[in-house]
Amino acid sequence: AGITQTRIFAYPEDKIDTKIILRLEKMIARRKTGEPIAYIVSTREFWSLNFQVSRDTLIPRPDSETIIEAVLGTIPDKTIPLSILDLGTGSGCLLLALLSELPNAIGKGIDIDRSAHMIAKRNSVNLGLNKRAGFQQGNWMDEVKESFDIIISNPPYISDADMKNLDDSILFFEPHLALSGGPDGLEAY
Repeated sequence: AGITQTRIFAYPEDKIDTKIILRLEKMIARRKTGEPIAYIVSTREFWSLNFQVSRDTLIPRPDSETIIEAVLGTIPDKTIPLSILDLGTGSGCLLLALLSELPNAIGKGIDIDRSAHMIAKRNSVNLGLNKRAGFQQGNWMDEVKESFDIIISNPPYISDADMKNLDDSILFFEPHLALSGGPDGLEAY
């Protein structure tokens, strides 16, 4: 809206534009339905980076940062050139977080969902990593011809039975394709 929290507190007498109030009321109505805030504001912070998200991508979660920590923990020299493949890239948060830490690395992210693939591309541009990150639509490694130094993935792993028990904010808003791992949760493996 262009108005900072500091401005609102410093100048409480200022009138807020009607358009901003209407937009805020729409956002509140969406939140009342249980829609996650990240989808309402279209962004989520991950690894201290801002990522665009939509209902076509999972919302990046802090527990996924353990993947970044694990990979970085195996690389003694962060300046060596590496190639990284991210399967089921979604918003691209895993690949792009790694590239932000590894200045000479390049990477490719693959996602079966066209919209998620496009969001990952936009995130790479927004973060200034698009020259080192490429994204393509595809099914896992079906179209991959090259080899990589590092392969990362956070594939769907929730069993069909457990899908029914998810919190409504996840069950009704996040993409099932990125969550459901089939009858035993291991279909992607």
